[in-house]
Amino acid sequence: MDTQAIEQFGQRLLAILQRHPQGLSEHGLLQALRETDEDALGSARLDDSLNLFQTHFILFHALYRLRERLLTGGDETLWIHVLRIQLLPLEENAAQALGGHDPLRDYYLDWSNLEQTSAADVEAMLGRFWQRYLRQDQRVEALRVLELDADADVTAIRDQYRRLAMRHHPDRGGDTATLQAINEAAALLLGKGGSR
Repeated sequence: MDTQAIEQFGQRLLAILQRHPQGLSEHGLLQALRETDEDALGSARLDDSLNLFQTHFILFHALYRLRERLLTGGDETLWIHVLRIQLLPLEENAAQALGGHDPLRDYYLDWSNLEQTSAADVEAMLGRFWQRYLRQDQRVEALRVLELDADADVTAIRDQYRRLAMRHHPDRGGDTATLQAINEAAALLLGKGGSR
């Protein structure tokens, strides 16, 4: 896409966002865009990770360019997140804050990030995402087993582990399966090098 095409695309996005003052998710914005112009971003295939990445990148590239254009106008800006994209009034000093270093802005405005990303790169990014997601899911479950809140620190984890291990030890009337679950939860939360 050339600069003029991106600007025209940004104008179509702006018109949609003006009709939805409460904002839209990325998916909702793409749906609204397809309702007004079926060929706006081609046909993103749900079974093609590279195609989805390219669609997402082009959309966010246009949104960040639109936000920069709005900031020069001085009365509106864009909140840009996959869960909510929304036109907002530009408050005092907000232009300076938005003008600070924003790694996502830098990433999406660098067109070479689109051109140089292969299907293998997208699959690797997705793999890293799912690993982080599963680790977080495991952490939540481990905290539940140890009956701890999400903000528990290492000391709280160790103390609670000791209490539960003593309470559920088979020599004290507990059962092996519960003790094993407690041991696994503590090991996950404290890491391999964590001493209990």
